[in-house]
Amino acid sequence: MDRKLEILQKYFGYSQFRGAQEALIDAQTTGRDAFGVMPTGGGKSLCYQIPALMLPGITLVISPLISLMQDQVLALKTAGIPAAYLNSSLTPEQLRAVYRNLRRGMYKIVYVAPERLTGEGFLSLCRELPISLVAVDEAHCISQWGPDFRPSYLRIPEFLEQLPRRPVVSAYTATATPTVRQDILQNLRLQDPLVMVTGFDRPNLRFEVRKPDSKRGELLTLLALRKGKSGIVYCSTRKEVEAVCVFLQEKKFAATRYHAGLSDEERKQNQEDFLYDRKTVMVATNAFGMGIDKSNVSFVIHYNMPQSMEGYYQEAGRAGRDGEKAECILLFGKRDIGTANFFIQKTYEESEQPQEERELQRQRDLQRLDRMVGYCDTPGCLRQYILNYFGQPLERPCGNCSGCTGIAAAKKPKEKAASPVPLKTGKIVSRDITREAQMVLSCIRRVESALGHGSTITMTVQALRGSQAKRLLESGLQNISTFGIMASYSREEIREILTHLKFLGLVSWDKNEVVTLTPYASGVLFHGNPVTVTLDEGELRQRFPLSGTVTADSRLLLELKELRAQLAKKEKVPAYVIFTNATLEDMAAKLPQTMEALLTVSGVGSVKAQRYGKPLLKLLKAYQGAN
Repeated sequence: MDRKLEILQKYFGYSQFRGAQEALIDAQTTGRDAFGVMPTGGGKSLCYQIPALMLPGITLVISPLISLMQDQVLALKTAGIPAAYLNSSLTPEQLRAVYRNLRRGMYKIVYVAPERLTGEGFLSLCRELPISLVAVDEAHCISQWGPDFRPSYLRIPEFLEQLPRRPVVSAYTATATPTVRQDILQNLRLQDPLVMVTGFDRPNLRFEVRKPDSKRGELLTLLALRKGKSGIVYCSTRKEVEAVCVFLQEKKFAATRYHAGLSDEERKQNQEDFLYDRKTVMVATNAFGMGIDKSNVSFVIHYNMPQSMEGYYQEAGRAGRDGEKAECILLFGKRDIGTANFFIQKTYEESEQPQEERELQRQRDLQRLDRMVGYCDTPGCLRQYILNYFGQPLERPCGNCSGCTGIAAAKKPKEKAASPVPLKTGKIVSRDITREAQMVLSCIRRVESALGHGSTITMTVQALRGSQAKRLLESGLQNISTFGIMASYSREEIREILTHLKFLGLVSWDKNEVVTLTPYASGVLFHGNPVTVTLDEGELRQRFPLSGTVTADSRLLLELKELRAQLAKKEKVPAYVIFTNATLEDMAAKLPQTMEALLTVSGVGSVKAQRYGKPLLKLLKAYQGAN
């Protein structure tokens, strides 16, 4: 087996590379500089972590935030890769220990803050070390045209010049306009780099803009439908963070807060509560920044409009990093424009740059704000707007955003939006909706068991979406296991699925729309018979904007998550560091019974299989035997 594929399987549990990963890895391992522009969740870190394990000596990863370093190093150690970080969070004794271990060659990957590069002590150490690769993460921080400019990034070329031998240099970013990309290439002085721009699209994310009369009321509704799921609520000011967090806590939501005005100790505690799932909702300013690598964030809600598309897409992109369906919802009000203008003016007045440069930066910021407002007001496809902004035009509307479907786009939510015209493409395609079918059929079965009779289509949809309707709660349906299991799906999506299941003969309903299962439903529920839908590609996207992921019994998935939580608690790491939700979904679908079969699960490498395989297989075998 090719060595890079062997490393991919052994440490990361994947059998093949995605997109530009392999080309970027090959460039670095053959001595060529590289520059990758890849969407969040697109596997950027593997592009330098795998070369680090293939090349001799040490790889330095320049990263802007402490939380990002800690998260990445924790994940690497859990996978069996020797790694460390150097930043201001270390005590003097811890710092000396890392330096000693570096000299002894005990690490393959070391994360370092850009500010540390100019320190004489660190530079002296680096001159002694066999550094083969320097990877620059969040490379857009080197560009003054970007909203996250970090002056310390401009010192990277100077640092490289002072090393005895120039290592291979690579750079990665997820949010960079064409202008910023050109700035990165020039400022980093990359030498004949392989440049790979794989695109900015995140197909698993659904974008919405809502214009509610009451943001608090809208937020409560959104969070009630997503109770138990992990999500972030972004606010533009510390004061707003405090108010929203207290409001949610009073409404009995497991919420915590994060902003620059908190003590280091409280920020760390609150962040850990969120990462370890002790709190499911993080209310934060953009200080809860680039370093958030939590993979199971299923929604990001912007309570206020950000100042730029770069900032918005970066923050929204913290949802769905595991590849699962996720939502990005922006609550827009005209007051948001005034708040953003205030911050731009404040930055301008407090800047120490020369007057001409300050004014130029202010104009850039105002232009970015104008494009952000345009996103909130566009009547068209939100995904098209985003991708056009980043220089990756989308030919046709996505069919899966509030701009395309009309869902949540109107200011008065009670007014029903007109059905969009089907987007015919002439291409007939099929999609696996077995997972969705199983959730719907299981809910119908459990509702009937709880009530002693069938329920209407409306009641079934409400139960699946976790509605707080009075008659549902009075019937006790909030206590069934499938209540709210499809909270992230729209009413229209679930009704389309029900209609398709009736067409296939799996359900039926009478003139009063009371739904019942047919005998054929058991084949899907208990024997895994597949359910597919075949339509014109455009119509399929519009009517069934589903992820089409693996099928998994919800009971087994719950048991796997509980076991993962126990393992995480024992090892004192966040649950997603053990395995992502996507890995558990694949595991539940494949039901491996041997160590060899366990290794076929996406995200299970040989290191993790050895470490966690015994309890996992015990659970899976018990489940298989009982079912």
